[in-house]
Amino acid sequence: MKNRWLIALSAIGIHICIGSVYAWSVLTKPIMQAMGFTLKETTWTFSIAILFLGLSAGFLGDYVEKYGPRKSGLTSTCFFGLGMFGTALALHLNSLPLLYLFYGVIGGIGLGTGYITPVSTLVKWFPNNRGFATGLAIMGFGFASLIAGPLMQILVAKYGLVQNFIILGCVYMVIMAASALYLEPPKASNGGPSGINVKSILPDTQFTAKEARKTWQFYALWWIFFTNITCGIGLLAVASPMAQEVVKMTPMAAASMVGIIGLINGLGRIFWSTISDYLGRSTVYVVFFLIQIFAFYALAETSSVFVFQLIVFVIISCYGGGFSCMPAFLSDLFGTKELSAIHGKILTAWGMAGIAGPLLLSWIRETTNSYSITLYFFSACFVVSLIIAGILKWRTSVGVLIEKKHI
Repeated sequence: MKNRWLIALSAIGIHICIGSVYAWSVLTKPIMQAMGFTLKETTWTFSIAILFLGLSAGFLGDYVEKYGPRKSGLTSTCFFGLGMFGTALALHLNSLPLLYLFYGVIGGIGLGTGYITPVSTLVKWFPNNRGFATGLAIMGFGFASLIAGPLMQILVAKYGLVQNFIILGCVYMVIMAASALYLEPPKASNGGPSGINVKSILPDTQFTAKEARKTWQFYALWWIFFTNITCGIGLLAVASPMAQEVVKMTPMAAASMVGIIGLINGLGRIFWSTISDYLGRSTVYVVFFLIQIFAFYALAETSSVFVFQLIVFVIISCYGGGFSCMPAFLSDLFGTKELSAIHGKILTAWGMAGIAGPLLLSWIRETTNSYSITLYFFSACFVVSLIIAGILKWRTSVGVLIEKKHI
């Protein structure tokens, strides 16, 4: 029987590779200088990748459930590896359309498939600590930029842009393939890992993805997930320039803050998901939105460098925690029968938010010539999400499913 901690390590292996997409900003200026692309053209590559992450997760969730984590993990490896090698070709040919195709579309499909691959498996291996288990893998996605960012800078400086993607493509494919080959759900016949009776711990009613989509709870979760990501990713997109403009931080200090943001993003994922095992998922989301209502409002009012950074770090921890708590929340409500498929459908909110957040923030910023209006708007969005999260908490409780007869 396989070791569940090595299963968790395999999940982290996949996520820490595909999570390198968060380090894209490190490559923005080198690509602009070498290829002659504009900032907008280069940034769209990242936006397309996030869009196809969400779309592929939504459409390929059923594939993950049907063929299992090993095959879906290898599928992710092939798409992500092809995306990296194709990006090298696009840069060699100085082709923007090929860059969008390989890094954005093909690489994005690898991202989406890889992101949902280990979730359902981990929940089954850690039935008593579902938040902690999914937080482990998704923490890897958040931490990835801390490793990939400096590594990319070194490789680009020493070997160039094209070779950077070839080298990373080879490394990522080896790690992802080895991780995917070890992934496997626990054997149901022996009561699950370490003698745990999985069926007695997980919800009795197991929903299919189709059944889950017929409940109001599914759409409530989609909206609060969308709101959390839209506001968080919007802040991430402008954290450095906003710090320099609003509280007059130096470019070096702002860059250091961005590095710490990557650390907080990863730590927030494992911290909040672990806490959710004790407080309950619905309670944690209520806490997220209460914090962010006041945090975004306070961010628009502060002129202190220390307070500005502290508020940003708190918001980013909630942003990361929103990702890691969602799979466990879904398993609480809908069971694990088709968790990857249900989670994939929810992740379409990420794809939409990846476009909406930065575009909304930049449009309001250019229209009003101020970040404050955007921050007030985000604070108001969380008021709506808090109401929805409150209703979810009132109508459902952790581990208690919606009766199918009410669908």
